[in-house]
Amino acid sequence: MSVTFIVDVFMGMAAVIASLYCFILSRRLKRFNQLEHGMGGAIAVLSAQVDDMTSALKQAQKTAAGSAQQLVGLTDRAEQGAQKLELMLASLHDMTDDSPRRPHRAVRRRSRGSMEAAE
Repeated sequence: MSVTFIVDVFMGMAAVIASLYCFILSRRLKRFNQLEHGMGGAIAVLSAQVDDMTSALKQAQKTAAGSAQQLVGLTDRAEQGAQKLELMLASLHDMTDDSPRRPHRAVRRRSRGSMEAAE
């Protein structure tokens, strides 16, 4: 047996092993890329979930922006009301004590429509 024959046998065996390896890899790659059961399906599902989460996030941002604007408006109204109350309290402190004191009668209404007198 010559050296070239032994080299040719080893080259042939290497070619057969390489082709078998390529065949196995191609089958695995086909299963990997299947849309229903493989990694392709998982990627498709995850992509759809990302799209859903993106739209939900945009909707939440719009809602938060609207709530923030509403909160700013309510805060402004509360500050204006607080200023009015401060002015009323200041005007009560400015009243002189020269006026005769008489008991004040306050009437409060309950939600049921009954009246209660307090002195």
